[in-house]
Amino acid sequence: MKKLLAFIICMTAIGLCKAQHATVGGHVTDTLNHVQLPNTVVALLHAKDSVLYRYTRTSESGKFKLDNLKAGKYLLMITYPAFADYVEPITLSDTSVVDYGKIMLTLRSRLLQEVVIQQKVAAIKIKGDTTEFNADSYKTQANATVEELLKKLPGIQVDNKGQITAQGETVKKVLVDGEEFFGDDPTLVTKNIRADMVDKVQLYDKKSDQAAFTGVDDGQTSKTLNLKLKDGKKNGYFGKVAAGAGPQGFHDSQAMINMFKKKMKMAAYGIVSNTGKTGLTWQEQDKYGQSMADNAVADPSGDIYFSGANEEFVGWDGKYDGKGYPLVQTGGLHYNNKWDQDNKSINGNYKFMQLFMDGDNTTATKNLLPNNASSYRNMKEHFNNHLLRHRMDGRYEVQLDSSSSIKFDFNGGLNNKKSNSIFQSEFLDGDSALVNRNSRRLTTTDDTRELNSNLLWRKKLKKKGRTISVNLSENYSRNNGDGYLYSFTAYYDNATIDSTHLTDQRKVFNGESLNVIGNVTYTEPLSKLSSLVVNYGVNITNSRSDRTSFNMSTPGKYELQDSAFSNNYTFNMLTHKGGLAYVFIGKKVRINVGNNIGLTSYRQEDRYLHSTNDRNFVNWFPSASFRYIFHQRRRFTFNYNGNTQQPSMFQLQPLRSNEDDQDVRVGNPGLKPSFNNSFRIAYSDYQVITDRNLWVSVFYSTISNAFGESATIDAKGKRLTQIVNIDGNENAGMNLNMGWKVSKINLGYYLRSYYYRNANYIDHQLNITRSLNSTLGLNAYTSKEKKYDQFLAADVTYNTSKSSVQRSISTNYWSGHIGYSANIFLPLKFELRSEINYNIRQQTAVFTGNNNAFIWNASVNKKFGKKDALEVNVSVNDMLNQNIGFSRSVNSNFITQNTYSTIGRYGLVTLTWNFNKAGGGAVAKN
Repeated sequence: MKKLLAFIICMTAIGLCKAQHATVGGHVTDTLNHVQLPNTVVALLHAKDSVLYRYTRTSESGKFKLDNLKAGKYLLMITYPAFADYVEPITLSDTSVVDYGKIMLTLRSRLLQEVVIQQKVAAIKIKGDTTEFNADSYKTQANATVEELLKKLPGIQVDNKGQITAQGETVKKVLVDGEEFFGDDPTLVTKNIRADMVDKVQLYDKKSDQAAFTGVDDGQTSKTLNLKLKDGKKNGYFGKVAAGAGPQGFHDSQAMINMFKKKMKMAAYGIVSNTGKTGLTWQEQDKYGQSMADNAVADPSGDIYFSGANEEFVGWDGKYDGKGYPLVQTGGLHYNNKWDQDNKSINGNYKFMQLFMDGDNTTATKNLLPNNASSYRNMKEHFNNHLLRHRMDGRYEVQLDSSSSIKFDFNGGLNNKKSNSIFQSEFLDGDSALVNRNSRRLTTTDDTRELNSNLLWRKKLKKKGRTISVNLSENYSRNNGDGYLYSFTAYYDNATIDSTHLTDQRKVFNGESLNVIGNVTYTEPLSKLSSLVVNYGVNITNSRSDRTSFNMSTPGKYELQDSAFSNNYTFNMLTHKGGLAYVFIGKKVRINVGNNIGLTSYRQEDRYLHSTNDRNFVNWFPSASFRYIFHQRRRFTFNYNGNTQQPSMFQLQPLRSNEDDQDVRVGNPGLKPSFNNSFRIAYSDYQVITDRNLWVSVFYSTISNAFGESATIDAKGKRLTQIVNIDGNENAGMNLNMGWKVSKINLGYYLRSYYYRNANYIDHQLNITRSLNSTLGLNAYTSKEKKYDQFLAADVTYNTSKSSVQRSISTNYWSGHIGYSANIFLPLKFELRSEINYNIRQQTAVFTGNNNAFIWNASVNKKFGKKDALEVNVSVNDMLNQNIGFSRSVNSNFITQNTYSTIGRYGLVTLTWNFNKAGGGAVAKN
């Protein structure tokens, strides 16, 4: 009886379960002949994200049935070769029984006789670690540049200087078909390649060549955009020539030509401009392996590199950052080709730049001191700088056979920098009483030569997954400089001069370094999904720095060496590094765990003091990463990297630097390496049907033995700073980017928040500064072909900072930005363009003055010719003449406000010729 009762209960439960699941069925036939269509694919997709839920095939009679379905909203999709797809939304309850009866499919050929089918291609795809945007899904006007296309892509922002931010990170490289295009200046691509040439825009974190080959993440990544050109655009040429001039001597002329012939690409450009908008952003090319010597630091993978020679003396780094009035004369050549069935390839770039800059800069600094004390330093600078730079880089790659290849990279350059700055400063105590007044002039001439190369050999062995690679690199730099320092300081007591001090010196500096690195990596498969990676490397660095100060002996002659501000220093380093890593690559899960150990030996030699210091360190470089793929468009990743950073040569060199004799810096030969722990979590999701995209990332890092500052300010206002090891530095942050489409408007918003905890010593007292800045932004764009194109971007930022030496003072302020641009296309090929940028900055007790700026740029444009090849443009920059150079910063116990001269209102009349003979000469318009 009990068994019978249990059986009845079980069968009843099964019946109830069956009753609570939906069923969908039907019969698929041909519309014209009414014949059954067997083996037709019938799929049920989730409506919210188009992810496949269930599928089946029709029987010989064309019938299908999907049962045991859960309640929800779905899309029923039926596909059969040569027939148009059938798609029908459907909502199921727990008890739904849906019978579609006959579903008749139509031949595509018949459908084309009556209507045009428009296929909806997914605007975004995620392939592995790459987010791919379909360029044709984002409409642009004729002759629009890639920069205009990028502004419309979800998760990507382009500021008015052309700098690209993607998913909260700065884009460092823009490639064309996976190849370097004029090296390290993204704007040379984005401002000169046309949007209608582009098929796909791919966004990813570019790994080192060795990491890409072995599958082991070495921590070396850079946010990169790759533009895949349309196949039909890879034959022919295109480009533009523009010449613009206006009142007050403003001018902007540029030319670029791109030539394509199958796998071969050639390009050339030239720019002459003083508008501050073009040709100014290309930086020093990334070094191969490690950077130029004279300033040793450790990169995230643990290798030593060198970040610059004697920049602390030179001051100006040869870049334009919006301060002053620039004149640029620059040009470049590019060549790229593949042959021998793509087994051989070459890529080369040459660039030349001559940059003239002059302007004024005013800095007001408040120092927060212990015991509720404070002081102020106000400084004005007039500068006149000149840069002459030549740069070459190239790559040659050959596939030796099906299993091995060799890749050789090189770059090098010659820099000549001349800077001339005149400073006027005053130091005030907390009661605003004058403590000292300084007048200073600093002139320098600096020549730098660099040559860097890298050779990578890769070999796949017989067993699948077993590989070996050998990497050799060298980095050489030599730096020579000469300059003069003239500084006069008057010290005050009760508003009267108490004493004076004069510095009149010639400064001569020479630096040289050679860095050689060898690394071998071997991978051994443990299974079809996992492998073990073993690596060993040697890093040899020999560098020297000779900095000599001469006082004046007789008028015009500087022959008396000042030993207090002179130093001859050598810094040699030998590192052996080896480690293991485990890699698991599954369908949905990817795991990477490893650790490297470095044995580093230093020899520091002070040739002036005839002292030698030998030091040895054991460095650790652990790493781990985890990625889970929910499906093709949704994934989660976790990354951890730990790395040891060695102190730089200038941090170690026991030299008193008096280029600003009111802010003297001295090296610390006893510095220990620091260690950084860095964690990052990221999540991404894209839904095709709703065109909704989401990227979220959170990071945290902490540093032990960080290189912090210990500063003292004496009664005369003179500051002495030394780098010391200090604990307690950490930072954290999050980035959120989300976008979706509402009607014909593409909307996006982003949230960024960063927290910093920075430790330093001021007057021998520990000071902890906690800072937070959070930004909420919104952007939207909409367009109608040949009618209008408009874009809106707005953001608001809150900043707060507090130092422990003065807990009662908290620096809090808001800032915001509103940007709007619109193109209106009128009859007779006229076009009106208006661009507004409104910067709003809250006043505080420290940050005073009206610092808001409403920048309005406008232009009218007339196009001529069948292909709109010729354009005449009349434009006015900053019509209201409100552009001001302004910045704020809170760093440790400094609160700084900076104002500087910058380009304001000007007008231009520009004539542009866009020429194009690519893909058979047809101009493709999105």
